[in-house]
Order: sequence, then C-alpha cells, then structure tokens
Amino acid sequence: MPPIVVYLNVMTSALLLLNVGINGFDINKIKNEIYNKRYIANKIIHLSIHGAAQNQSYNRLANFTDKFGNRIAGSQNLENAIDNMLGELTKDGLENVHGEKAMVPHWVRGEESAVMLKPRYHPLSMLGLGSSIGTPPEGIKAEVLVVRTFDELKRKSDQAKGKIVVYNQKWIDYGTSVAYRQNGATAAARVGAVASLIRSVTALSINSPHTGWQDYQVNVTKIPTACITVEDAEMMWRMSQRGEKIVVRLKMNAENLPQVESRNTVAEIRGSTYPDEVVLVSGHLDSWDVGQGAMDDGGGAFISWQALSLIRQLNLRPKRTLRAVLWTAEEEGTFGAGSYWQQHKEEVHKFDFVMESDEGTFTPTGIAITGNNATMEIIREISKLLEPIKATQVLSGQRGEDILYWTSRGVPGGSLLNKNDRYSYFHHSNGDTMTVQNPHEMDLCSAVWAVIAFIVADLEDMLPR
Repeated sequence: MPPIVVYLNVMTSALLLLNVGINGFDINKIKNEIYNKRYIANKIIHLSIHGAAQNQSYNRLANFTDKFGNRIAGSQNLENAIDNMLGELTKDGLENVHGEKAMVPHWVRGEESAVMLKPRYHPLSMLGLGSSIGTPPEGIKAEVLVVRTFDELKRKSDQAKGKIVVYNQKWIDYGTSVAYRQNGATAAARVGAVASLIRSVTALSINSPHTGWQDYQVNVTKIPTACITVEDAEMMWRMSQRGEKIVVRLKMNAENLPQVESRNTVAEIRGSTYPDEVVLVSGHLDSWDVGQGAMDDGGGAFISWQALSLIRQLNLRPKRTLRAVLWTAEEEGTFGAGSYWQQHKEEVHKFDFVMESDEGTFTPTGIAITGNNATMEIIREISKLLEPIKATQVLSGQRGEDILYWTSRGVPGGSLLNKNDRYSYFHHSNGDTMTVQNPHEMDLCSAVWAVIAFIVADLEDMLPR
C-alpha cells in the first residue's frame, strides 16, 4: 500500500475515534443509521441466495441470451432485445420503464477470412476489429512483418511498406495490452503497411480470437485490421525469427454504415421521500457480435435489474429513487452513456451514487469506490452488512466506463469487485456464453448490488461530494 494511502487511512480512523465528522458529516450518526438497517440487508441476502429469487438472475439472463444471442450496436437484433427487456421489466412490476434515445455506430462485420499461404498453407482463426474498413473484394495478399512492440515496429519501419504487420505483443494486463488492439492499425499505417493483424488481448487462448473496438486517427490512412489467435501470432513470430518468408491473404467485407437510433433501457423504484434524488445501478445491454454477450455484459445488466427486482419483491421503497440503466453501445465507446449524460447533466446535483458492473459477475468480493474520505467510510460501513457473504472489500478507484461522465463531475461512484481472473479468457470472443456464468455467483452479485444500492438510497442524507 502506498504511504499516502496508509496516512489517509490512519487519519480517517483517528477522526472516527474522536467522534469527529468528515466534511461536515457526523460519521457515527450515519454508522448507527446503517447498523439499524442490517435486518433489511439480511432479508435481501436471504431472498437472493436462499429464497424465492434463488437463481432468478441467471435464469432470466439465460432466457434472454438464448433467445437473442449477441447484440451489437446498430443491429436490429439489439433493438429487438431492448423491446423484450422493456416488456420484462414492466412485467416485473418496476416503475417508469422506458427507453431513452441514443445515436450509435453501425459497423457490420460481413464475411471475412485470413489464410497463411507461405511458408505453408494454414487458415487463420480471425475476427475483424470494430470500425475496421474492408479489403478490396479480391482481398489483400502481402508478406508479413511480425513485431513484438510498437518500438520494434518503429525500428523496423523501413521494412513495413506494403506488408501486413502482425503484432505478437505479450499479455501484461488488459489495460496495457489493449493498446495494440486500439492503436495497432494506425501505427502500422504510419509506416506504410497495408493491413494489421493483432494478437488477441487475452491471458489464455484455445485458438480463440478476441474482437473489440479499434481507433483510426485523423489524417492517417485507414487500413483493414483484425485479431488473430495467440497461437497463430506466436507461430508466425517463430517463423520470422527463423528467417522464413510469411505471406498472408486477408479478406474482409466490413462496412461502416451511418449511425442509427438505439435506446438506453431504464426502470425505477420511485423514492418515498426524495424521489428526485437518484441512486443508479447499471450495466450495458449491447455486446459484440460473437458468443452470447452473457458475461460482457449480460451479467452486469441483469444483476442491475435484479437489484431493483429484489427490492420490489420485498415490498421495500427507499427514500430516494433506485434507477437501473442498461446502456447501449458501450462497446463502441460509451455512446449510450454519453447520450444519457447529455439528457440528464442538468440534474447532476440530484445523482447521489452511480454504480456500474462491467467486469464480470463471478464471486463478489466487494466494491471499488470513487469518492472522498467520508464517502469511503460510509460505504465501508454499508459493506459490513455483506459479511454473511464475505463481500466486504472496499477499494479506492471504480472502473466503470459508462459512469465516468458522472464521477468526473464529483458524483460518488462504485464498480463491482469480483474474482474475475478468468474474465479475459472469454472477453469479446465466441466463448462468452451462458456456460461462463454461474447461478450462485450471480445470486451473490445481485445481493451485493441490491444491498449497497438500497442502503445508500435509504439514508437520510445524500453521500458527500
């Protein structure tokens, strides 16, 4: 732990021992208020894990993903899925169920293939990357230059012209390695390459390509780009190290069509005392056009629905409004969340707490928080109510992309912490199916989401900014 964090924790503890408030908040008073709600937390946990709602979020997600499969932004299938979700939320007895307009990208993959022709014939498992342009109808046939890093590409820039650049970057972590997927095509185009193939951003591969969005830059030639498997990237790296000539033929019919209208999906439990003040729970309903989008982010979307559903099934009504927002077009760059911000930014002072789950719904360990010291102390107290399911961890620094519009303006935010070491194995791949999901783990995540959201919404005061 960095020294400054230790110092802040010591100072916070000292303030509590002295019964001194933080930022004008009487922490001990709030602690007592939270403690008195422990019976409600226990009822939520029991209903989700042992009661009538056991396996409910999993079964709902299975029905949804089996019916609609993957749901890429811009597709009619996503809009059909949103229509279905609006109907299901209404049938579940939630309030103010509606969609809110958002304009989203419309990228279509089309038919695609990649084949290594030399030094031997070998079809490559591949997936085009989002926003990629297509190749000419006959495809692109070119020699390959394999590199490990952007720096190596710069050193070998005189060898890149007219070639297909293959990136065999090592897996470090998602945040580091994803730079090659996002920026690989632009870097290759700058040195004259005709296409780029990116080693899939994953810690484990079973010959599985992983797609994702990539970003072209202004005034740089756009070239086709796709992901290939870890196995094929490493094989071509070994071949290149032996001095063997590698030739690949890449065909992609990808198209970038005009933006189309989609919707964020919204449902509420209206607050009893301060209905204009909002605690928001969220996940994104769209997915990539592979697999079923069950893990990314069906799980996060459905535990957000389940959080409200558990409260409704217990006939509870918090002081503030609980609002679930299931975002659209997160995968292309948080387009749904951006539209929602534009439509509601004048209400920013009414948003008490914003929560997002988009890193898996495996066994939960707690919540990551963006907020000041007082907010952290309040959430720590609430998290103690999750001791029966061992999900009491509170860390600083939430990681939700869709709620950044709010947290960057001072609204406290939280993202689900869970044991998601296997997340990158299935992320953006054909392996993202219901088989990845576990009913009990989803029950636990739903309980965490519901307890934290309800208790925050039912406190007498909003969380401190």
